[in-house]
Amino acid sequence: MSAEGMRELVFIRHAPARHGGCLAGRRDVPADLPAAATLAALRAELGPLRVVASPALRCRQTAAALWPDQEPETDPRLWEQDFGEWEGLPFADLPDIGTLSASELAAHRPPRGESFADLCARATPAIAALAAGEGRVAVVAHAGIVRAALALATGSVPGALAFQVAPLSLTRLLALPGGGWSVAGVNRVCG
Repeated sequence: MSAEGMRELVFIRHAPARHGGCLAGRRDVPADLPAAATLAALRAELGPLRVVASPALRCRQTAAALWPDQEPETDPRLWEQDFGEWEGLPFADLPDIGTLSASELAAHRPPRGESFADLCARATPAIAALAAGEGRVAVVAHAGIVRAALALATGSVPGALAFQVAPLSLTRLLALPGGGWSVAGVNRVCG
C-alpha cells in the first residue's frame, strides 16, 4: 500500500495477437511483439512491480518481453472470454447477433461459451485478491480481463463493455481502503 493507503494495479493488454484474422479468445496464439525500444520505454515507465499474467502464450510472451529477468505468476482465472463454438472463426464469418442493449450483450453467451458477465464472475475474485496483496502489481492479460477490472471498479458489468482496450495499452486502477476503487487511466497507449 502507498502512503495514502491505496494499491495500484496496472493492467496491460498483451501485444497484438497473431490470430490470422480469426477470433482468438481461448485459442493459444502467439504475440506479435514490438521493437525492443518500445518495450524498454514501457518497462522504464512502469518501474518495478510484481507481475501476474494470464496463462495464454501471448500474455506470457508479452510479460517476458517487458520483464525478461522476472518470471510472471500466472492465474487461470485471467484467461480471455471463452467464445465456445465461435473460437477460431474468421471475423467476417462471426454470426450477426443483432442489436442488443449493453445488459443483453453482457449476458449473451456464444454456443458452448461464456458471456462477458460469466468472465467477470470468474475474474473478479482474482482481481480482488491482487488488490488485497502487497506492492504494485502489473497484470498482463486480455481486453476482456481489463474490462472485467473496469466493471469491478465502476460497478457496471454492462458499462465496462464501452471501454476501448488497445494492444499494449495501460489501464491503471487504485484499490482504495475500505474496498472502493479509483480509475486512474484507461487505454493509454505508450510509444
